[in-house]
Amino acid sequence: MCGIVGVVGRPPADPEVVGRMTSMLRHRGPDDRGLWRSASAHLGHTRLSILDLSPAGRQPMELGPLVLTYNGEIYNFRRVRETLPGPFRSETDSEVVLHAYREHGDDCVHRFRGMFAFAIWDESRRRLFAARDRLGIKPLYYRLLPGALAFASEVEPLLALGRPEIDDGALADYLTYGYVPTPKTAWKGISKLGAAERLVWQDGRLEVSRYWQPDPGREITDVDEGARELDELLAEIVPEHTLADVPVGLFLSSGLDSATLAYYLGKCSTFTLGQPEDRRDEAPAARRVARHLGTDHHEEVAEIPDLESAVDTLVSVFGEPFGDSAALSVWLLSRLARKRVTVALSGEGGDEILCGYRWYGPAMTSPSTAFYRGAAAAFPTFSRVGRAYQRRAVSDLDRYGSFLGLFTLRGRRAIAGPRLEAAADEDPLWHLRRYWRPELPIHRRLQWVDLHTYLPDGLLTKVDRASMAFSLEVRPPLLDHRLVEWALGCGGALLRDPETDRGKVVLRRLLAPRLPEGHLDQPKRGFNLAIGRRARRTPELLRGALARLARHGLIRRHRIFNPTNEQVWALLTLDRWLLRHDGPYGRAG
Repeated sequence: MCGIVGVVGRPPADPEVVGRMTSMLRHRGPDDRGLWRSASAHLGHTRLSILDLSPAGRQPMELGPLVLTYNGEIYNFRRVRETLPGPFRSETDSEVVLHAYREHGDDCVHRFRGMFAFAIWDESRRRLFAARDRLGIKPLYYRLLPGALAFASEVEPLLALGRPEIDDGALADYLTYGYVPTPKTAWKGISKLGAAERLVWQDGRLEVSRYWQPDPGREITDVDEGARELDELLAEIVPEHTLADVPVGLFLSSGLDSATLAYYLGKCSTFTLGQPEDRRDEAPAARRVARHLGTDHHEEVAEIPDLESAVDTLVSVFGEPFGDSAALSVWLLSRLARKRVTVALSGEGGDEILCGYRWYGPAMTSPSTAFYRGAAAAFPTFSRVGRAYQRRAVSDLDRYGSFLGLFTLRGRRAIAGPRLEAAADEDPLWHLRRYWRPELPIHRRLQWVDLHTYLPDGLLTKVDRASMAFSLEVRPPLLDHRLVEWALGCGGALLRDPETDRGKVVLRRLLAPRLPEGHLDQPKRGFNLAIGRRARRTPELLRGALARLARHGLIRRHRIFNPTNEQVWALLTLDRWLLRHDGPYGRAG
């Protein structure tokens, strides 16, 4: 994996700034650093060597007037290469991307299977083409400047071009979602390129368009037929994702998705993060799977002696407020894996494509009643029972937003301070509403919105930043676009069992005889740590954060406030991010 940066059009006033921006991404590519300059473009690249470790893979890479800076892996690059005239001077997928663009132009992205974010500058036409992979596995940020456009793999390098204002509307969205939704960032004037989007900048004009939308093409209704097809797909896709000239391993949890990958990988190195709390600990179940499949297994118990330092570290890793406390778990697991491998596979996407979450069942589909609405109003807003009734008091998209959001809709209205209220969108669920398709069956509707919102902005962002902090490339085979399209064609009977309220029916059918007995009967566990318990050991940490946030108008103080793990982490993160970038918060509320 790599880091990419660039400024095209009008060159920056400081000729060394792109070099400094490039150095800020050294964690994404510690093996090499390259710069390319012309009168109209400055490009930078940091390399994590995965394929063809020789200097022939160095970037930025030139092909006539075309210059590439690229982050990703194209798993079918050798097949694509066979269709191109060449000549080639390396064994890298990067060079194939460059030749494919020369041959097919902007439509080259349709030929790639993999994860990527890249930019190609055409010096002869003064034209930039950039693209992001279909599912949004790899990130790309961009910023319009007078007569120029700048881009980078992460948001922090773009701040080196001058610090813009913080976007209070984006912070209001953060209180809704627990992340800043695409295309927004926490900074005015800096945007995220969305999943499956292409960007073209030429002569000061910017165009962004979507190049792919998942299309299943047919509906699969027979579970046995579906299991056979899924077996064939996984047997092809999972080994493809091991493409590398460096060691490859696997994040192994207690769940079905990573165990599935372990089965199709065969002999491999597996890595598990244990937890001190027994009810959260995934290590025993992961250990049984590793023993059953004969993997080279490694595990470590999560230790966080200092919550304040942990929050500060993750704030620096993400660059924006990011409220998923499981980011800390991924960070710790990545640190463990990087001691032995450079690439790790992970099971992200299984719950989204095969309806594994609890909100795919009765929790989402049971009707709202007068009792639920009355109970929601009667219980304290931030109590556990109050939150449960608030979710059931609303329906459809509002219920989905209450399940997925950092707060329920009622809690979000109660917590937001005047500074964020003034900047917030009129519709707090605008991001979800863009992808909410009421004409679809409920399970398909939830798959669709999860794939377009929570997955790229939440889960994949978490894994990319936390793993790249240790220069570890993480690949999610279950998000191969062929598998995603297949899963979207599965009928409800292949996805969720209404009697047991369990998802992934077809995957369970396929893997049950291949995993240790009883493995599929375990309760689903989250990957987050007991942040609330740790915060209670140092109450002044959360108390100080809440006081600052309230003083500056971002939240309202409540006499009875019983925050969840995620709310504790998210509010601590928001406070520390503001202290880092706007301290002490820039202005009074």
